[in-house]
Amino acid sequence: MTSSVNDDLSFFEQMQDVKPLADINQTASTRPKSKQDSLAKQLKRQALEKQIALDDNGLSVDYVVPLDPMDYITYKQDGVQEGVYKNLRLGKYHIDTRLSLKHLKFDEARLSLYNTIVDCHQRGIRTLLIDHGIGLQSKPFPGFMKSYVNQWLTEINFVIAFHTALKQHGGLSCTYVLLKKHPNQKQINREVHQRRG
Repeated sequence: MTSSVNDDLSFFEQMQDVKPLADINQTASTRPKSKQDSLAKQLKRQALEKQIALDDNGLSVDYVVPLDPMDYITYKQDGVQEGVYKNLRLGKYHIDTRLSLKHLKFDEARLSLYNTIVDCHQRGIRTLLIDHGIGLQSKPFPGFMKSYVNQWLTEINFVIAFHTALKQHGGLSCTYVLLKKHPNQKQINREVHQRRG
């Protein structure tokens, strides 16, 4: 009798890791859910990557000095010649690229501004026009986007000067931006002229 009890105990110990068929069937029936889980994880990862991209560009998101929507915005790095800045201010440089931030959400505008300026610098583009709007009715305060553009442009090291545009280029709702020369500017110019010729 004792050996039978011991045999039963030994049998149960050996069978401890075995799953009943009902459990196996249940696992198989939940496979579509695991696809949903992996899709959810993928979407979450994409959202996280997007957030990292937004955070990585270094443009501020917290505090900004509110500007009056009717203010002119101006900036010039040390070393920029007065004549160069005057020509920018008077709209004398050819506008190579235009960027509209109107109707974009805050994060989209922030990312678009940064990416456009980096792309322009890499392609040797020196002058662009940013259309940020005046923002008389913007929330949480008037001139919201204009205030942030004013701040963001000073935070991008490729930007050496900017100034509110002339009336024919959008006036108070737009800003001329001058970028520093790319280190390979001569090579970029040569390639551009070859394509045109």
